[in-house]
Parts: sequence; structure tokens; C-alpha cells
Amino acid sequence: MKASELRAKDVAALEKEVADLLKAHFGLRMQKATQQLSNHSALGKTRRDIARAKTILAQKNKEAAK
Repeated sequence: MKASELRAKDVAALEKEVADLLKAHFGLRMQKATQQLSNHSALGKTRRDIARAKTILAQKNKEAAK
């Protein structure tokens, strides 16, 4: 997901997005543990998406606190 798409969302939507990404990442980790994961690059992509979403969420929270 692109940063511009995330910036267009409000705080509640970003929190839901982070939760969804964390759930997807957990599922991928379980697939890897049971050797069912065929696309190993998906783990890195979801991890980066989580970091991107959390960063933008923190920025929005900081702006709201001002």
C-alpha cells in the first residue's frame, strides 16, 4: 500500500488497517512455520506496510496533539 493512500485515511481507518496487516502477517508467519508459504517476499512486504501505516498513524496523532 502506498503512503499517499494511507495519508488519505483518518485515524480510525489507519488503526483498522494496522490491525488487519498484523493479522495478515501472523497468518503468513504461521504458513511459513508449517512450510506452506510459497511467496516468502510477502512477509517482508507486510512488515514494511505495517511500519508505513504505524508511521503515518503516529504522524497524525502528533498533529492532532498540537
